[in-house]
Amino acid sequence: MTTAQTPGARAPCRSPFEPRDEAAYTAWRERKLAGFPASIGELRVRVADGLRLQPAERAAIGEALRRANLAVYRLAEPSSGDKALVRRLGRQFGLERLDDNLCADGDAITSLQVVGRRREGEYIPYTDRRLNWHTDGYYNPPDRQIRAIVMHCVRPAAEGGENALLDHEIAYILLRDEDPALVEALMQPDAMTIPPNVQDGRVLRPAQGGPVFSIDAHGHLHMRYSARARNIEWKKDRLVRRAAERLLGLFEDASPYIFRHRLEAGEGIISNNVLHCRTAFSDDPAAGRGRLLYRARYFDRALIPGR
Repeated sequence: MTTAQTPGARAPCRSPFEPRDEAAYTAWRERKLAGFPASIGELRVRVADGLRLQPAERAAIGEALRRANLAVYRLAEPSSGDKALVRRLGRQFGLERLDDNLCADGDAITSLQVVGRRREGEYIPYTDRRLNWHTDGYYNPPDRQIRAIVMHCVRPAAEGGENALLDHEIAYILLRDEDPALVEALMQPDAMTIPPNVQDGRVLRPAQGGPVFSIDAHGHLHMRYSARARNIEWKKDRLVRRAAERLLGLFEDASPYIFRHRLEAGEGIISNNVLHCRTAFSDDPAAGRGRLLYRARYFDRALIPGR
């Protein structure tokens, strides 16, 4: 199967994610599973100064990204984290091109917190309700796909707000091992369509179709996905529907590959846009305990030092 490409983009190099390249996939799969962490503790890195990572800290974060497309950092001084740190931290892993989306602040970094008055159609990240499984920017057009995220916790909620995280490469393995036709179906260029975002009769974003799994020009796997049923129009195809059902099944299992972590003040996540969700939470404004996270979305993929 030929992977759909953005017009003008160069063809991808050989990749283990090509459904019919069994030899490349088998070799990569063995390495991936052999090195995959047994717990999220193996992905945690203590950082003295996020503005200027030490070589060992940068290497440790890079190793976590290599193993699980995910790293959890913790600042030695929790109160030192701000938007400047988020921006600088990203740059140390080659992250430059920010997604200046509709919900971002003026600096293209989003302040995730509960708003006092919710506009009609406002996105769930700005409420305290449960947030279902997704990758960020799944509604973006092909030339603006989100490849990496830095998310920094300034203040946790008074209660709740735990994240669950699943490396999208593991999701690919689980589906392909069950039936290679499932991943091939999700690579169809029209597998998943996001309806238009219309508010007050004005189209803020047109309908956006595309694949769930795709391969970038360097052979890396990318995933765009949301489990919010009312936000998705699946292609009317038997295999696509079956693959979508199996994806949901992955999240319902008590999987050893799903990591759970509640970010505390001074902690953050760097990821190559892995699958994630969040439990509901509650704030306590009277006690000054209102959840605030800074999120930076990038069109770049995080670079691993030494590779």
